[in-house]
Amino acid sequence: MKAVYPFLVLLLWQATIPAFNQPAEPKFSYIDLSKFEDGIHHWELYSRIRTTERLDTADITGIAGNLLAYQNDDGGWPKNIDWLAKLDPDSVIRDLDEHYRKSTFDNRNTFPQIEYLAKVYQQTGEEKYLTGAEQGFHYILDTEYPNGGWRGWDADVITFNDEVMTGVMNLLLDISINDPAYEWLSGQLRDSLMAAYKRGLDVILKCQVEIKGKKTGWCQQHDFSTYAPAQGRTYEHPSVTANESCDIILFLMRLENPEPLVSNAIESAVQWLKEAQIPGYRYDTIRIAEHSYHKTTVDYDLEFIPDPLARPIWARFYDLEESRPFLSKRDGTIVYDLKEISFDRRLGYSWYGYWPEEVLEVYPEWKAAHDPEVSR
Repeated sequence: MKAVYPFLVLLLWQATIPAFNQPAEPKFSYIDLSKFEDGIHHWELYSRIRTTERLDTADITGIAGNLLAYQNDDGGWPKNIDWLAKLDPDSVIRDLDEHYRKSTFDNRNTFPQIEYLAKVYQQTGEEKYLTGAEQGFHYILDTEYPNGGWRGWDADVITFNDEVMTGVMNLLLDISINDPAYEWLSGQLRDSLMAAYKRGLDVILKCQVEIKGKKTGWCQQHDFSTYAPAQGRTYEHPSVTANESCDIILFLMRLENPEPLVSNAIESAVQWLKEAQIPGYRYDTIRIAEHSYHKTTVDYDLEFIPDPLARPIWARFYDLEESRPFLSKRDGTIVYDLKEISFDRRLGYSWYGYWPEEVLEVYPEWKAAHDPEVSR
């Protein structure tokens, strides 16, 4: 018995100290980072600063610390930063051209930072994260135009590119449906954000493009006063755009108990997507000899290839007369063949895509939930 006793004591001691037997549970839960991917991608393309030292994706307070360090005095953030890079933020900012230090929603920016900080505050309770998110919300309010809507980086127009409008609106919709991450919002700030949300929704509905008496989709940019399709960059013409229209439709489908105006906007836009699909082609990569591309090199090109077995695809742009697909050179010249687009523009812009597939997949479920005739 005496020989066994020390062994039993050891077992009992180990059982009372679980840290010796198993790794500690993570202190915080992972927060999705996918909305930062576009900005990080642009950082990798254009930044002159390179580092392999990055924060762990589970290090939510480290990432939030980076976000706070890069936040501008106006409450927004500069675009195209690697938010997980272990770098001196002041050095990164000094390396940027002055224009690129400014806050913007472009390239899916600012609204993801607000969301992330709010969720870090939800887990940690640390006031600095709440303050950062609150300042971000004030930037949204300060930059909304009187008629409603937000502009992007390149032109003074209502901007749907890069989810500028829909990114902000989805964030505000989360607040309106009482997402727990925003329960800390004060009455006055919440009321102001909800008023901005209502103006934004009104703008979206007014911007839907009509061709020959039929509602279709939306342009990438619209005029703040007339809501008509507007010119963006030289190669972004007034048009109907499949990609951005899908972002808008998916946002509208999130609305609970949609009013008839919203339901009709969804129905007409989905019908236009069905009519705008292009059968018999695929948009695919082909291998080429290594070729310089911005600050790196690539070994592929893109082609629009005839393929009778390919699933339907959609163009980025459709004209305002016949909904005919088109492309544009950087100088604004309209063309109809991808081969006429320069190499850097073929790779640097999504001229064709399968964006509507997600819309068409979820549409029947939305229809069944909101159409009494279907749900019976």
